[in-house]
Formats: sequence, structure tokens, C-alpha cells
Amino acid sequence: MLGLEATPRQKDRRLVLASGSPRRLALLQQLGIEPVALLPADIDEMPQRGESPRSLAVRLADEKAAVAARTMATRPDLAGATLVAADTVVSVGRRILPKCDLLDEAEQCLRLLSGRAHRVHTAVSMVTHAGATRRRLVETRVRFKRLSRNEVETYLASGEWRGKAGGYAIQGLAGGFVVKLIGSYSSVVGLPLYETMSLLASDGIKTHAVARDAAPEEQATV
Repeated sequence: MLGLEATPRQKDRRLVLASGSPRRLALLQQLGIEPVALLPADIDEMPQRGESPRSLAVRLADEKAAVAARTMATRPDLAGATLVAADTVVSVGRRILPKCDLLDEAEQCLRLLSGRAHRVHTAVSMVTHAGATRRRLVETRVRFKRLSRNEVETYLASGEWRGKAGGYAIQGLAGGFVVKLIGSYSSVVGLPLYETMSLLASDGIKTHAVARDAAPEEQATV
């Protein structure tokens, strides 16, 4: 658990991130948002029988939000805060690729992704300050170049694949594998910025982008 001070822009609405992912935290900070707490949710992420990649991403994001919300209920200092959770699922067709913890898993994923297209599904689940749940699901299509044996071995040796859906991190060395991307780059990293910004704005949390857009109107009324 990490407690962080709210910025002046967040006086009325504070944000809790249901994740310990440094990537998701960095993406929120890119929007000018500093969560008041990080509440990683430990859940079973195994797909259910017959579950589609899209459904899995939404279910896991919702479950993470629910677990974190229960923790928030025991923290008076977090009362009234907005909560955001997210989950990313990589798939080839209906085949869901694992979040790799073992070298063999990562190697199998890279060989499967080599020279072909796959889909990345990221779901964002927000629990508003009033307790309502709102969701967004973003699907991005990514195509990898054909990977040589040396490229696979070098990437595996980097260790970047650990804990990553599909066995790769697009913001690292694997960015050089991408031939084509249709959709949201930030969603592949772990949090779709546009959709997240829209959700947060609907619950009164302003980002730098929203503040910049509003500034000319505010000045005109002075």
C-alpha cells in the first residue's frame, strides 16, 4: 500500500488505483494525476471455461475493483475517493495468452506471436465516489515482425517478459517487434489514456488535458 499526497487539482475528487503496476501509475501521472493510494488486488486470473478474451478482461477488472473497494471500506482516509482498476488480456483468435512467469511460457508466446497479428484487450473499471461502477473496454490490434531465433533468445534474456500478458512489454525492447498497431498504444502498455481520462472526468477528476482545454474559457469569463 502506498499513500501519496493529492495535488491541488484533486481537492474535490481523490483517486485510488487498484494496482501495483508501475506502468499504470506512470500512465496516470502522464495525465497529471497522482493517486492518493495504490491498492493492488490479488485475484485468480485464470480464464473460465469458454470465456472470451474480452469477457475475461472485463471480469478481471471488475474483480480487482471489488477487492480494492472492500479494502477502501476499512480505510476512513479513503472515504469518498474514486477507484480505478484495469486488466489487460492478449489473445490470438480466442486463444488467451498467459501473463508469463516462466521462461518456457514466454518463449511459447513469442513464437506464437512471431510474424502474425494478435489482439490486446484492456478493460478499465471505475467505482465512482458515490459507489456506481462504470467501464470501458479497448481492443487494439498488433502485428509482430517474424522473429529470428536470436531475437527471441535476446528478448527472453532481458527479463522484460516477466508478469506481462502475452510475454512482452511493448514499451520496452519488444516495441521493435511491432510492424503495425491499430488502436491504443497506451492500452497495450496497460491503461488506455483517452478512455480513462473520460471516465475520470465524468466523476470530477480533472486531468492536465481537461484543465488545458478549460483554461481559455475560464480566462474569457474573468
